[in-house]
This record gives sequence, C-alpha cells and structure tokens, in this order.
Amino acid sequence: MNLIERAKELDQKFKIFNSIAEKVETGDGELGGIAVSVKDNICVKGMESRAGSKILEGYIPPFDATVVARCRAEGAFIIGKTSQDEFGFGTFNVNTPYSVPLNPHDTERSAGGSSGGGAVLTAVADFPHVAIAESTGGSISCPASWCGVVGITPTYGRTSRWGLIDYANSLDKIGCMGKTVREAAMLLSVISGHDRYDSTVLREPVPDFTSYIDEPIEGMKIGVPHEYFGEGVDEEVSETVRKTLDCLEQEGAKILEVSLPFTKYSLSSYYIIAMAEASTNLAKLCGMRYGLQPELEGNFDEYFSKVRGEGFGDEAKRRIILGTYARLAGYRDEYYLKALKVRTKVIEDFKKAFKEIDVLAAPTMPVVAPRFDEVEEMEPIQHYMMDILTVAPNLAGIPMISVPCGEVEGLPVGLHLMGDHLSEGKIIQAASRVGVR
Repeated sequence: MNLIERAKELDQKFKIFNSIAEKVETGDGELGGIAVSVKDNICVKGMESRAGSKILEGYIPPFDATVVARCRAEGAFIIGKTSQDEFGFGTFNVNTPYSVPLNPHDTERSAGGSSGGGAVLTAVADFPHVAIAESTGGSISCPASWCGVVGITPTYGRTSRWGLIDYANSLDKIGCMGKTVREAAMLLSVISGHDRYDSTVLREPVPDFTSYIDEPIEGMKIGVPHEYFGEGVDEEVSETVRKTLDCLEQEGAKILEVSLPFTKYSLSSYYIIAMAEASTNLAKLCGMRYGLQPELEGNFDEYFSKVRGEGFGDEAKRRIILGTYARLAGYRDEYYLKALKVRTKVIEDFKKAFKEIDVLAAPTMPVVAPRFDEVEEMEPIQHYMMDILTVAPNLAGIPMISVPCGEVEGLPVGLHLMGDHLSEGKIIQAASRVGVR
C-alpha cells in the first residue's frame, strides 16, 4: 500500500484531511522521505486552501507559504491539508463545514482545535510524518495535549507568516507537531528564520533545536504559577502534571512557586484583540477575486451580503460582529485600548517571572478531551473559557511546548512548558526529560 492510499484510509477513520495530495514527491535533505501535513490555513501551491471555511471554497494558491517551501527544499513530501476550525475560530475543531477530526484515543471525543487534523494525523500515522500547524491562542498546544503528541509554538516572529491566511496578525504563529520532541524540534529548525516576505520575522540565528534534547536539567529553575492550577482545572489533570514535575525535580531541576497575577485578565484581553484583528482580516473576503463566487444578482451590497452570509459560519460571524464592535469609535477606548494595556501587563508578568526562573510549567488544558455531546451543550463563553491556560503565553508571544505527561481515565494529559522570548532551546531541553524524546 502506498502512502496516499494509507492517508486516505486514516482519513476515512479519523476525518483528518480537507484535501490529500495526488502523488508522492520526495527529495533529499533534512526531511527527505518524511510526509509533512499542513494546516488548511497555510498555502500550498496547487492544493485547495480554504482555512476551514466555505467562503474560500475553490481557492488554489499559486505559491507555497515560506514554511512549506522550506520543507520542500529539505526533501519533504506535502501529504495534504489538515482539518481545522474555520479560520482558527475554536477549541474543539467543530466550527467547520467540512470534516470534524476524531480523537484517536476515543472517537466520541474532540481532537482539540483549531489544529485538530494535524494532531490526529501525528498521533495515528504509521509512516514518517510531522505536521505544520498554527496558533493564535493555543491552537497547537490544545490538540497536541488532547491527542497525546508534542506541539511547539515558537516565539512570535521566529517563523514566517508569509502564506498564512491570517486570523489575528499580532498573535498568529506557525509551529509544528511530532510524535516526539525530536521530530517537532527538527521541523522547527527547518521552518524558522528570517524571510524577506514577512517584515515581522526576527533576524535571529536559528540553532539546531534537536541539540538541546537529552541535555541534563540539573539546576534548571522551573516556575509553577499557582494561577494555572486553580478554579476550573480538573484535579486529576493537576495531579498528573504535579507528579511529572516531581520527576523533573528528581533529575535535578528546582521547582519554584511563582505568580502571574494578570493571568485572570488575559482571556478577556485576548478575545477582544483577536476578534478585532479578525474582523479586519476577513473584510477582504467578499467573493470578488477568489473563493465562493455565486451568480451576481442585484447590486453589489446584496451580492456581498449573500457571499458573506452563506460563506461564513456562525462562529466567524459572531467574531466579526464582536470585533467590529470593539473597534468602533465610541467603544474603542473602553474595550480595545484597555485590552492592549492588559496585554502589556501580561507581558510584564512573564518578563518578571523569567528574571528568576528558566521555564514555566503548567497543565496545557484544564480538562482532558471532552465528548462531542458535551461540546454541543456548551455556550460560546464556555468554549472560550477552555483557552484560559493557553491565551496568556500567546498574548505575550513567548515560546511554548505541550508534551504528553500521563493519562486521566485513559485520555492524554499535556504538560505545558513556557520560556522567555527566543528560548525554544530551554523548553525543548526540559520537555525531552519528560519521556517522549
């Protein structure tokens, strides 16, 4: 059985892909012979890229995103575009008109979002594979945790966003997933680095991130923020994470209690900023140049209303409306500018903590993967609350890695390790001691 046929088999069982490659094309290099899946909001030349939305149906990019081009240059084979929540709007990967990925540990449960398809394929692939994913508020860490794989979200600006269909420009970060820390670190080394097509990419040297694996952690100071173990976090999840921290302490790490007081405001700040930016980014999708293009009837206002009314899902419409409201002249100072000030305070919290410690550690998600029937009963605010542990580091633009650290009732639990800006090496070093090297 060839690779394409196997991918189609896995797709039938777990609903992973939005599109699958037609033939295998591999080369020589660091990723030679390795299949790379790409989240649907990252452009792949000649392959439909819809960002999980009906409004971009039929859009086939004439170019590769920078991260995709770098993978091809290192011999990788692009196996397909993986399922996601529409434009990244979701925690459970159910906000999409296309396939909803199924958790490989229990197909009645969510795989997590918004990069759910990539996490599922990473977990179930029985061939060499790594995944390119993207995070705005936790979209790599969440599905990595719930599917039991490794997910790295780098420092904002470490990887190029050229070719990404943006959700929120100041928050979006392209990262990676692998079965092991080594696989994810290898992919991060390939896709990182300056890009003349993206002015937000940092001009910083890119180390071989795999060189940090298996380095001893004796003397490493690991901070444990008590705000990340409080109300809303399942006790068994907390206990599983604390047992892992005990093991790291036995290897010589110093476990220290720290405080990040502005964490409690981070969720509100994140959603105001993210929705405001999303409402402007999605304004360009009007059915005139690409994507959904019904027959023109009536005037242009009626046409645009028809395209956007039919093309956007309920959650996308909700976020566009809320984001537009937050940016209105009469409310901008009250909501958007206050959210930006809170973001600054969140960054200051992390900077203060990293003066005393090397790495922060916490549960990735407050609970294990919920069942789909539980998700259906949740109100939108309950969906948003699931991101309480991941939005603060994303607001701050710091690197983070989710690594499997145990199970609760047979379902994976992720340990979230966070570092200061450009300290991906430290979090990879610590993660490699957890067990999936």
